[in-house]
Amino acid sequence: MPAPGSEHTALVTAVAERRDRAAFTVLYDYYSPRLNAWLLRLGMDRASAEELAQEVMVTLWHKAQLFDASKSSLGTWLYRIARNRRIDAARRNRVDFVDPAEYTLDIPDEQAPDADQQIDAQTREDVLRQAMVTLPEEQASLVRLAFFEGLSHSEIATRTELPLGTVKSRIRLAFSRLRRVLEAGGVDAAV
Repeated sequence: MPAPGSEHTALVTAVAERRDRAAFTVLYDYYSPRLNAWLLRLGMDRASAEELAQEVMVTLWHKAQLFDASKSSLGTWLYRIARNRRIDAARRNRVDFVDPAEYTLDIPDEQAPDADQQIDAQTREDVLRQAMVTLPEEQASLVRLAFFEGLSHSEIATRTELPLGTVKSRIRLAFSRLRRVLEAGGVDAAV
């Protein structure tokens, strides 16, 4: 299938204006597996990733009229919806969640980012890397595997030969500490 662009914008318009099922099917077939794979890389379990990807596509069906091609590509819009839904689900499931995506740019975009976006992304990544210096190595190494290499918790457990519960616990503790450091104003205010 060709890369998304004006063709996908036209399909979204058809969904928004006429509830065109054929147009929606094309978009679903293109984006659903990509969203699912991205969510799996972020560490979601298979069932949750599939459910969330499905939910994003249902949102596209119901709210296609809200998509504005002048503001972003369709892919960026859908990944943003998925990211926000993932954050909401994680917040419902645990109180001390810190979304690493707030500090790093990990959402694929079909359009090249402009210079300001690249600088902002690099700045966020630099701040996160500096804050990670405050973590014990046993936590920092797991965070690097999860968010800079994109491994799931299960893959990290396999690679490091640690129990899955230990991996999850250390990453949760690392998030909690990173959040405190970042909310306090950065590395200089570290605990």
